[in-house]
Amino acid sequence: MRPRLSPEERKARRIRAVRRSMFVLPSSITMASVFCGFSSVVMSINAAGATPERFFLWAAGLLVLAGVFDGLDGRVARATNTATEFGVQLDSLADVVSFGMAPAILAYRYGFFQMGIHDSHIRAAGWAACFVFTACGALRLARFNVQVGSVDPRYFVGLPIPAGAAVVASIIIWRPTPPASALHAYLFAAVLFIVGLLMVSTIRFPSFKKRAGSPRAAMFTSLSIVLLFALMILFQQRFFVGFFATYILLGLALNVAWKAGWRGILPPHDGAEEMEPVIH
Repeated sequence: MRPRLSPEERKARRIRAVRRSMFVLPSSITMASVFCGFSSVVMSINAAGATPERFFLWAAGLLVLAGVFDGLDGRVARATNTATEFGVQLDSLADVVSFGMAPAILAYRYGFFQMGIHDSHIRAAGWAACFVFTACGALRLARFNVQVGSVDPRYFVGLPIPAGAAVVASIIIWRPTPPASALHAYLFAAVLFIVGLLMVSTIRFPSFKKRAGSPRAAMFTSLSIVLLFALMILFQQRFFVGFFATYILLGLALNVAWKAGWRGILPPHDGAEEMEPVIH
């Protein structure tokens, strides 16, 4: 017969159980991102018949939802003080699935599969573009993992892979009907090549993962979120493509301004002794 525990011992046991469950929470959120990425692939495969647009919209929307979960897992880990090396590695593997492979399959099925049946050049261009996108995303994640703690956490080195996947998703949400001409298909392939190259570039893009350091900055962040929701309601399906196009163009303009000597916003300062770790 098991010995009877005192109230203090039962309380301590409950605290230990809660503590152990908290370590599971960030990984569970990461696995939710993997589920969304996998489900996006399933929807891409199911996009057949006379009306594939509905499946493409589902596939693109699931990528956006995967990005939401990806943004939450690191924040939850830091908030609960449950960040582990296991969680970091799981997050990177999840990103390869949800933001590398899943958007590449969606892009190929959306932009090149149907037209590629009758035009081998379009099929080859789409195959190459989607592979470059996936390969550059994997290289981007590998570089991020080895640079954690040695680069300025205010900026990403290269376009982050969730943003790259979001570019693909935003185009499809904006125009769920597959390209109807070879020109549109080749333009879509060019977008995939450009996004892939941006991911492996050394161009700095702003990171919004750092917490606001003052009440004024926190208020500005809150107002920005409210404004984004208002724009989403106003522009609906056009919002995402406009948002990520603006993010990329502002990042490029910021780098050009730094090269020209502008210091209105301080450029990145790399150095491990000055940095704090960031979970991607």
